[in-house]
Amino acid sequence: MLVTSVVIIALAGCSPNANQAGPATQNPINISETGQGFSIAEGEEQVLFYQRQHKSMDGKYARANYIHPLYGLDGEILSEDFPADHLHHRGVFWAWHQVWLGDKKLGDGWAAIDFFWDVYDAEILTIDSQSRALKLHVYWKSPLLTDADGKQQPFVKETTTIRVHLAEGDIRKIDFQIELLALKDNMRLGGSEDAKGYGGFTTRIPLPDGLAFTGTNGPVEPTNLSVEAGPWLDFSGNLGGQGKTSGLAILCHRSLPGYPQRWILRRKGSAQNPVFPGRDPVPLSREKPLVLRYRLIIHRGDVNDVNLDKLQAEYNSLPEALFDK
Repeated sequence: MLVTSVVIIALAGCSPNANQAGPATQNPINISETGQGFSIAEGEEQVLFYQRQHKSMDGKYARANYIHPLYGLDGEILSEDFPADHLHHRGVFWAWHQVWLGDKKLGDGWAAIDFFWDVYDAEILTIDSQSRALKLHVYWKSPLLTDADGKQQPFVKETTTIRVHLAEGDIRKIDFQIELLALKDNMRLGGSEDAKGYGGFTTRIPLPDGLAFTGTNGPVEPTNLSVEAGPWLDFSGNLGGQGKTSGLAILCHRSLPGYPQRWILRRKGSAQNPVFPGRDPVPLSREKPLVLRYRLIIHRGDVNDVNLDKLQAEYNSLPEALFDK
């Protein structure tokens, strides 16, 4: 396998300690495999857990291919899984209500109904001395599309790379590059079919009283429908329930279709989402993958303690497809 700009240190299925060999010993970001997925830490500090195997609640809302827990810089948990108000919500995830093959709807990845994520391979990558990445290879499947023997057929190939950077003072960067390639003709992807149109990259974070929503032009007030707020949105408050202010910002890369995307924002009982593509489905190609890129900024303090305009400009200066081979 030819790889540019990265060194492959370990493949999924090998022993958890294999990724300690060679140049990775100089990198304090550690990625270790467990029976459920992959744990990523910086030294002794946990950063996130990637859920590879399916989890459910009494057989319902089965989901995989997402992040939970996501940790703040002081160990606080910044994500929720199976929240009582929306049991299908899960940590940091990327999913859509509408996945069409012609005029047939193939389950609902957002609501975790009739949908299966087959994470058939994973690679642990050393990008540089300041970061490491987990590259996931995923087939989307559904019991609504089977062959003559009743075996589920893959209809989309997803390749997602999650890159964790060393903490820099009071911030940490975590990058997501999501590539979607159709495996069947006439595949389309869309958000909710109502006026909200929500779908795509999403964070289910704690929503304490007084949570501050801030976009490029200042404070943003969530509404029922999507709002314009610029390419980044910050959420700051007592996220860890420890009386400390910390925050999480979502940055959208300039290469995203429709950049800057609109936002679905919620103060209570829901999730935060830069909307893509909205209620009207878009086609997926069999030749060239759709590439979606986002960056999380985990930080101490509120939005005034981090220069998000500068961080957005830095992010936009990166190549449009960072992990191309």
